[in-house]
Amino acid sequence: MSPTSGKVSLKNNNHARRTAVTIHDVARHAKVSAMTVSRVINGQNNVREPLRQRVLESIKELDYTPNIAARSTRVGMGVTRVGILFSNPSESYLSKTMVGSLEQSRKLGCQLIPEYCAGITSQKKAVNRLVEAGVEGVILPPPLCDSEATVRMLTGLDIPVVALATAVPLAEVSAVYIDDYRSAIAITRHLIKLGHRKIAFVKGDPAHTPTQRRLDGFLKAMEEAGLAVPGHWIVPGRFTYKSGLAAAEKLLGGGELPTAILASNDDMAAAVVSMAQGRGIRVPEELSVGGFDDTPIASIIWPEMTTVHQPITAMGAAAVSIIHQMVTELRSGRAPRVVHQRMRYKLVKRGSTGPAPA
Repeated sequence: MSPTSGKVSLKNNNHARRTAVTIHDVARHAKVSAMTVSRVINGQNNVREPLRQRVLESIKELDYTPNIAARSTRVGMGVTRVGILFSNPSESYLSKTMVGSLEQSRKLGCQLIPEYCAGITSQKKAVNRLVEAGVEGVILPPPLCDSEATVRMLTGLDIPVVALATAVPLAEVSAVYIDDYRSAIAITRHLIKLGHRKIAFVKGDPAHTPTQRRLDGFLKAMEEAGLAVPGHWIVPGRFTYKSGLAAAEKLLGGGELPTAILASNDDMAAAVVSMAQGRGIRVPEELSVGGFDDTPIASIIWPEMTTVHQPITAMGAAAVSIIHQMVTELRSGRAPRVVHQRMRYKLVKRGSTGPAPA
């Protein structure tokens, strides 16, 4: 079925079918992007006249009714609508992201619209909801920041994207991130200076780029110190507390035990501490544990967690600022500049690490 014939059937069906016409239907019918349709609907002047007329004709032919409430909010008040599409398994990480994003949105007069998604089908539906809500830019926290399908879905609609906490920013997509490689070297060197020679590592979600960069940094620091890492001391995780428990069970279940375990985030590190204490292994006297991100869980467990502080709240704020700037440039008819903003990390030494046992 051709795009045109598909849209005619939408118009000629009953009322319930007509109300299902979306901005994407209009975009396909007019052979433009959904963002171009949104700009025409909202009266923006950065659309060439032939395209504007084509969109208006498609809107009329398909009997499309835009969201008037959303439109009046944007046009009347000049509000920038920023979407944040998330599927983060770490609630503490997401909460810090939201705090920074909301505060910066308030300062800049933006409206933040969060949308949850899971699989790729859910992502498509969530993106459709964001477009229907009139968002002009989208922030992708981890792990979606590394989902090429999601990034392409949004950029294909001419929607500016900021990938938050990716370790390998795409050249054509704005990003806010830290140096995961060097931060992993820093915390591993800290353990080595404490006398640890038997150090294990818990990886994160393989679909998220910081997972590999943090492992690479750990292995580099161990290599510099002339220390070998047995293959069974590098175990998989998913950035969740539950996956941290499974990893800790493998590492502490028998045989020669490491004297230190470095986990790829604080949730998994906290699970390692819990598993160790449940087995009667004292932290840090018999086992040191380190994490990444410095989320709230790192300072509410006992002993408090030695970790790499990632300025998550500030990163969320920076992402909103970048989106706001990109939208401002688009509204003025300029191509938005791609920004790669690297934030500073900090090693935070707390009670979960100590000298290696004799």
